[in-house]
Amino acid sequence: MARSISYITGSQLLALKPRPNIAVIDVRDDERSYDGHIAGSLHYASHSFSDKISNLLQEVKGKDTLVFHCALSQVRGPTCARKFANYLQEIKEDDGIKNILILERGFNGWEASGRPVCRCTDIPCKGECA
Repeated sequence: MARSISYITGSQLLALKPRPNIAVIDVRDDERSYDGHIAGSLHYASHSFSDKISNLLQEVKGKDTLVFHCALSQVRGPTCARKFANYLQEIKEDDGIKNILILERGFNGWEASGRPVCRCTDIPCKGECA
């Protein structure tokens, strides 16, 4: 059965973000390094996403909600979310992931709404910069 993918607003994400079982996946490419990012987000650039998808699955073990985004969440974010959902279906492993979401309006909408942006250069971001 194919997993459904739905959208989440920035306000909804902000309310969920403190929960330890959620992971934010930033699939922007180079712009993450100079535009900043959502604190604590994981970076899996869209141009190499397919090659690193198994790494992502390992990194999100124990999470039940994944939120994908790119700059606007119109192409790269939804595409990577669908690739990940398809990958999970192919491997047929109980991964514990219940929700695959896409951040409406992406990072640009998040930042334009005045939500917290981290500008650290830590890889991975430890989420301590809010």
